[in-house]
Amino acid sequence: MKFIYNIFIRFLISAMKIGAIFNYKLKKGLAGRRQSCEIVKSKFSPDDQVIWMHAASLGEYEQGLPVLEKLKAKFPNHKILITFFSPSGYDNVIKKKTIADAICFLPFDTEVWVREFTSNFKTDIFFTVKYEYWYHLLNDLKSQGTKIFVVSALFYETQIFFKAYGKWFVNKLKKDIDWFFHQTKHSTALAKEIGLVKSSTAGDTRFDRVKQLRTADNFVKYIEEFKQNKYTLIFGSSWESEERLAEIIATKNKEVKLIFAPHDLKRVERLQNIFSNAILYSELEKAGVFPDANSQILIIDCIGLLSKIYSYGNVAIVGGGFHSKGLHNILEAATFGIPVFFGNHYTKNPEADELIARNGGKSFEDEFFAAAYLAGFVRDDGATKKMGRNALEFIDSQPNASDVVVSQILKMHQG
Repeated sequence: MKFIYNIFIRFLISAMKIGAIFNYKLKKGLAGRRQSCEIVKSKFSPDDQVIWMHAASLGEYEQGLPVLEKLKAKFPNHKILITFFSPSGYDNVIKKKTIADAICFLPFDTEVWVREFTSNFKTDIFFTVKYEYWYHLLNDLKSQGTKIFVVSALFYETQIFFKAYGKWFVNKLKKDIDWFFHQTKHSTALAKEIGLVKSSTAGDTRFDRVKQLRTADNFVKYIEEFKQNKYTLIFGSSWESEERLAEIIATKNKEVKLIFAPHDLKRVERLQNIFSNAILYSELEKAGVFPDANSQILIIDCIGLLSKIYSYGNVAIVGGGFHSKGLHNILEAATFGIPVFFGNHYTKNPEADELIARNGGKSFEDEFFAAAYLAGFVRDDGATKKMGRNALEFIDSQPNASDVVVSQILKMHQG
């Protein structure tokens, strides 16, 4: 099976090289991986003790960050490495101020590339977030005596581990992973069913992260001037379905305000075509003033502001749930005590079911059902506030998972 795995990795590399001809993100990812070894060589020495967090993309980074910050506080002399698989995750984080000494792409999982990368430092603690497991990387870290953890692990029945051909990799995880910290009891139970007994339910570290957002500086210029104290809907990480929903709402109710933070900045042009009178945030930045207080639509055409923007909303509509791409982060909105609406494609987001059960959020089969519901909801201030309080209470009721995780890591590290 290792032979087949190596063939798969070679196929993946070849497919990405071909795809990079047509796809900018793939091209960026390939170019970034070529630079990864040089980045760690310039930031670390072979004797440096490193805490290494790997995140597939931005969502996993946000999920793992509370744990990383607490570990850094416990090991102030260790250096910090963050790696990404996805260019979108890397692009979002590299522009921010972080605790990391180095941020780069994870090398492709071949023995040669992994060894060349890891030989530049000593990995004391490594953790991957949610679900990303690489055979040769685990091999190499284990040979160094690294403590290896999975934070906010999430197992579900359709994963490869529950197929006959996935058992060989399960055996690999049994041997190499020191502990799985699961988001849910169901995930823990599934892991133990296949023999991954070094598992416990710690909770979802994203709740820790979003609780922190409330105490951050969430001021964003021009938003209050745009709102004019009117009912405001935030369309976070929006796709085509959310755009159609917004079009219906904007047409039926001219009094509400709509703010878009699209999933991809390539969608900005489409939004401008739909809403010809929309204002771009970048234009406000250039002008230094808000030109038209009567505007109904504001498009955030830059990255990094969405979590702050949610603090200005009365309602959040979070993208990804109306199609197979998957629901984006609903907790960043719920933490500010506002109702959260989304599509019903969220099988990998157990928090969505919990938020709905607490009546802090609601899902819809399609954007037209959502539009019909919102037509009345935006006129009911009492319902908005009640649902928002429920969302806030849902966030506050969750345990501080990162404390649980770090406590266990420290025990195992010392042992």
